[in-house]
Amino acid sequence: MPTYEYECLTCKHKFEILQSIKEKPITKCPKCSNKVKKLISSTGGFIFKGPGFYATDYKKTNKPSCPKAQQGCSGCSGH
Repeated sequence: MPTYEYECLTCKHKFEILQSIKEKPITKCPKCSNKVKKLISSTGGFIFKGPGFYATDYKKTNKPSCPKAQQGCSGCSGH
């Protein structure tokens, strides 16, 4: 369920609420019961945690595929 952010038009109280997409938007401030407006939130999207997805899984390396290539052997790369 997404989190929505609201602001009261009277007392300027800002609050967040976890709501289903199907639920109607909140219309009253929990502090003063006056009208609220739904704010456009810049949060959301993907959250990557832990060791980076790209850095650990699909990052290209500059390591040669043949261990002898580091010693100057070019026998494998000439194909």
